Amino acid sequence: MTSFRRLRRLPVAAFTCVALLAGTAMPAQAQFQNEIGHNPALCRADRGPAIFITITGIKQGGGTLRVQLYRGIKADWLQSGRWINRIELPARGGTMQVCMPVPVAGTYAIAVRHDVNNNGRTDLRTDGGGMSNNPSINIFNLGKPSYTSTNFNVPARTVQPIAITMKYM
Repeated sequence: MTSFRRLRRLPVAAFTCVALLAGTAMPAQAQFQNEIGHNPALCRADRGPAIFITITGIKQGGGTLRVQLYRGIKADWLQSGRWINRIELPARGGTMQVCMPVPVAGTYAIAVRHDVNNNGRTDLRTDGGGMSNNPSINIFNLGKPSYTSTNFNVPARTVQPIAITMKYM
């Protein structure tokens, strides 16, 4: 009972500080659905951790290129709402480069979708897609590649370059 009486005497500010510190103890990578703007400066050599993504094989210009960062674990990979960061850009045909910041060093995976007609839905006959490590995708099965075939490590204070080749039907 004595310890409770001592706690009651602490100022409200002390409880506020403890609450704020408890909130920051949550790992940064647990924060999902951050829609961010593209900032190439985050991939300078003195920055990081980040991923410098070169996306090739973009069929045509127009529409939206959506790049999503996931933790490279089974529980998160391609699960609805489990992406960490999303960058959307107007698509240009050919090759595009995107800088994706990551919250902390760790294991991640990237998914890219080209919404050709910009309708916000995946149209299998027109839209394109790609993933980190360029796993083979069976277009007849339409199963998603495993997280182990798409994940990779991003070391601390490093800008990790990767290349993704887009695939269309």
